[in-house]
Amino acid sequence: MSTPKELRYSEEHEWVKTEDGKVRIGITHFAQSELGDIVFVELPEVGDEISANEPFGSVESVKTVSELYAPVSGKVVEVNEDLNDNPEFVNESPYEKAWMVVVEPSDLSEVDNLMTAEQYEEMTNED
Repeated sequence: MSTPKELRYSEEHEWVKTEDGKVRIGITHFAQSELGDIVFVELPEVGDEISANEPFGSVESVKTVSELYAPVSGKVVEVNEDLNDNPEFVNESPYEKAWMVVVEPSDLSEVDNLMTAEQYEEMTNED
């Protein structure tokens, strides 16, 4: 299972990539493998405000519906519309094609509170 080293991770299994003062958010390979085949993704709209540790959307698999929790607070500036027609991207490419939203964080230092790849791997190995 891959855990890209350059990303940060939340306890709720979201990943965060910092890009030019913004953050790109998705769910981890571990999360999608636990969920099974993803059939629907519900995301916020551009302009919506999201709050750290609060739900901002959901993913529906053949097994269950799971909330997506915001790893940082901020304003949604981009949404991955491709997931509307291709929710399977979450299973096939969780770190590339299946990013979910790009957020302009209200406090970029929130990213520093997230886990490193090593810390995330330790957490998921305990599960």
